[in-house]
Amino acid sequence: MPSGGGGGGGSGVRSAIVSPVRICSRTACKAPAVFTLTYVYRDSTAVLGPLATYAEPHCYDLCAEHSERLTAPMGWELVRLPVEEQTEPSADDLEALADAVREAAKPVPGGRQEPVGQGTEIGRRGHLRVLRSEPSETHQKTGQD
Repeated sequence: MPSGGGGGGGSGVRSAIVSPVRICSRTACKAPAVFTLTYVYRDSTAVLGPLATYAEPHCYDLCAEHSERLTAPMGWELVRLPVEEQTEPSADDLEALADAVREAAKPVPGGRQEPVGQGTEIGRRGHLRVLRSEPSETHQKTGQD
């Protein structure tokens, strides 16, 4: 007897509607969405920004063509947030990450192991931080390094 409920393995019903690429919310438009439109009713403002990470129920995904032609309702303000064209990490981000990995891989002078404890920030590159562990009390009392 076939099960009518969800879950479980077996042959599930596949939907032709679900797509890994989000499409424009405008009727009959099948272009890929690149912007998200949100209405802030309290401020009478329509905000058009980069495509949101997740599809939200009260936001509208728009393609490039529909976002260019977008106008706000009468009496409302349309705010267009700047969109970065860059989709891959910048060279600065990659270099900072590589430098941090190289620094962490350097052997500790004298062959000592770094104690595990509360970290103290000793350097910063962009949004990355270099932390050094503080010696724990047991290492200080026993003279271990």
